[in-house]
Amino acid sequence: MSTKRIVFMGTPDFAAESLRVLTDQNYNIVAVVTAPDRPSGRGQKINQSAVKRLALELKLPVLQPIKLRDPEFLDSLRQLNPDLIIVVAFRMLPEVVWSMPNMGTINLHASLLPQYRGAAPINWAIINGETCTGVSTFFINEKIDTGHLLLQQEVAIDENMNAGRLHDILMETGAQLITKTLEKLFKQNISSRPQSIMKEGELLKEAPKLKKADSRIDWNQPVQNVHNLIRGLSPYPGAWTIFSKSQNEIFLAKIYTCSPGTKDDKDKPGTICISDNKHLRIKCADAYLDILKLQPEGKKSLSAEEFLRGFRGTINSAQ
Repeated sequence: MSTKRIVFMGTPDFAAESLRVLTDQNYNIVAVVTAPDRPSGRGQKINQSAVKRLALELKLPVLQPIKLRDPEFLDSLRQLNPDLIIVVAFRMLPEVVWSMPNMGTINLHASLLPQYRGAAPINWAIINGETCTGVSTFFINEKIDTGHLLLQQEVAIDENMNAGRLHDILMETGAQLITKTLEKLFKQNISSRPQSIMKEGELLKEAPKLKKADSRIDWNQPVQNVHNLIRGLSPYPGAWTIFSKSQNEIFLAKIYTCSPGTKDDKDKPGTICISDNKHLRIKCADAYLDILKLQPEGKKSLSAEEFLRGFRGTINSAQ
C-alpha cells in the first residue's frame, strides 16, 4: 500500500467508518484530528467522539484542537508532514490547514454535489422527496463544498427509507469511495473537475443546518410532504407536533414512523382519528397520515397502540 502520509479529520460515526476502512486497507494514517471531548447526557459525562474511540483502539496519534488556527496545533500538523489530509464530517477548515499538504485536502460529502451543499444533506434529500442521492469526494477550497470533484457514487432512496437508514448506507458507500479515490489519486489515474453548472430551469438545492422550526410538522401540507419530513428527521432530530387535549391542555410529541393513509377532502388538517384504540391517524391537507411510532415529551418512544393504551383523556387535534 502507498506510503503517502495521511492525516484523517472527522468526528462522528459517519467518519469513523471511513477511518476503519482506510486502516483495514493499510493506508498510512499518521494522525487523527477530531473534536475535543465534551460532556453530554443528563449526567454530563465526558464523552469521546466516535473517531477518537476508534483511533485509540487502532493506536493512532490523536489531536483535539479547540481552535484550528491555534499555533501549537498548526505546528504539530506541520511536523506530521502530511502528503494528504482527508476530511469526513468535520469542521470548516481554514486555508492554513487545507493548503498545507502537497497533494491537497480531500473531503467526503453525503450528496451528489453541487446539490445539497451544507451541514444536513441526508435529511434535506429525504425531506425534499428525492429518489436518488449519493456521495462525493472533492478537493477543499476556500468556499464550503464547492471544490473540484474527484469521484461520485449514486445511492437510491426508497420511498419509506428514513434518515437513519440512508445515513448508514451513505456511510458505508462513502468509505468505499474514499479508498477508490485514493487508489486513483496515488496512481495519478484521476483528474479533478469543476462542479457542474446548473442547467436552465434546474434549481440548486441547499442543505443548511436544521433548526427546531424546520422540524415542526405543518398539517396543512399534503400528506406526502409530511411523510417525507417525518422520515427525513427520523431518528434524529425528530419531527414534532403539538397535541391538543381536552380542557385546553397541550403536549408536544415527536413522530418517528408513519404511513400515508386514506384520501380525505372533508376533515380539517390536524383532525385526529382514533380507531379500536389501536390506530392513530392525523389529517393532512389531502389525506390522513397513519402514525406508527411516536414519543411524547419526557417519555420513551412508543407504538401508536402503546401510546393510546396508556393515554388518559381525549386528543382533540394536532397543531
